[in-house]
Amino acid sequence: MLKHIRNFAILFIIAALGFGYYVTRPDEAQIPIEQLTGPDIDLSKVSPRKQSFPTDSVADVDRWTEEEKPVAAQGLKVERFAEGFDHPRNLYVLPNGDMLVVETNSPPRPEGGIFAKAAAYFMDKAGAGVPSANRITLLRDGDNDGKPETRSEFLGDLNSPFGVALVGETLYVANTDAVLAFPYTEGDLKITAKGKEVVKLNALAPNNHWTRNLIASEDGTKLYIAVGSNSNIGENGMDTEERRAAILEHEIASGSTRIFASGLRNPVGMSWDSEGNLWTVVNERDLLGSDLVPDYLTKVEVGSDFGWPHHYWGGYTDLRVTPLMPEKREYERRPDYALGPHTAPLGLVFAKNAALGDGFSNGAFVARHGSWNRVPKSGYDVVFVKFDGAKPVGQPVNILTGFLDENDNAKGRPTSVAIAPDGALLVVDDVANIIWRVSAQ
Repeated sequence: MLKHIRNFAILFIIAALGFGYYVTRPDEAQIPIEQLTGPDIDLSKVSPRKQSFPTDSVADVDRWTEEEKPVAAQGLKVERFAEGFDHPRNLYVLPNGDMLVVETNSPPRPEGGIFAKAAAYFMDKAGAGVPSANRITLLRDGDNDGKPETRSEFLGDLNSPFGVALVGETLYVANTDAVLAFPYTEGDLKITAKGKEVVKLNALAPNNHWTRNLIASEDGTKLYIAVGSNSNIGENGMDTEERRAAILEHEIASGSTRIFASGLRNPVGMSWDSEGNLWTVVNERDLLGSDLVPDYLTKVEVGSDFGWPHHYWGGYTDLRVTPLMPEKREYERRPDYALGPHTAPLGLVFAKNAALGDGFSNGAFVARHGSWNRVPKSGYDVVFVKFDGAKPVGQPVNILTGFLDENDNAKGRPTSVAIAPDGALLVVDDVANIIWRVSAQ
């Protein structure tokens, strides 16, 4: 009986939210997304449209059939590299060519509250409402034929893991609440040792933006940890945001950790460019309409502040955040490249070791997971951002499309990108549980 009452209550809440949705009507984009994408966008004439309810534009899931696959750019081909995972979200290539697939999802969230129940409903609708597998699976393509012949459970019993980084004989794994260190020997198919906690991370409930990505400095002395905010605009209280909405720098030898860059609402993918600069992709804030705020790709330097939660895109004030802090604006940095509003970029890798042809040799590959609250939908693709020297230029070039079908259903959703030892681009698809391999024809 109680179960039926609970289910009815959930349906009632969802219906109520749906009523609010139809009464307020979904916010539709008024500006072509191309004008909100690139290095030189102008937001001065883009008015924020404050929303009480988010626009419901979650793509229903209709996964790829065995014969289907994404559409690759001209001159490229795409094929299935591996499949049958349990919500894969990240991929890390070890120096010996072994690949570590992180199968993970959000930790359990608090059940109380209307918005918590609504969020759970929409997660289920998007194909992301599954428990976290909490493991890392190893793939090995020993004969270099583009298909892994070895597959093993490499590491288990984790806590919503995401980031992985190898430094010497130590493998670092970022759970949602801590970075752990494990002993590693080249060629290992499984790690059985217990991890040692080296950095404690803020995972206070509700722990929105739960992923913690990792990247090691090129000299192996430091770890950089991407930690998203606990909220949209600080509404859970700024005391819950300590060392969040930031990239942390951890010095391995001393064990000290500091904030490297701040004001980044939800940084996820990180990669080094050819000149040794750190770049990241960031998911910006919601509930300002379908035209705001553009997600972005940016270079990250020590001490950089990108404005969250008070400001966005180099100084535009978010009037929903109180108290206002106009004095911060002059010290905040504008991002380098807009990736369009609500495209949800997660994966990032520079093309230093890629072998996809001259057109894709200087720039960065970005996996855009796709919008859930924009009309029309945005993202759901993998793009290439060209660079002129050390600066991104022009509009992004499509690498993989077709993740949305003609009915706007999601066949899959790209989350992470990595370069395989042979120079192919590997793309993780967390809805379809597939890793795609993109190579030159």
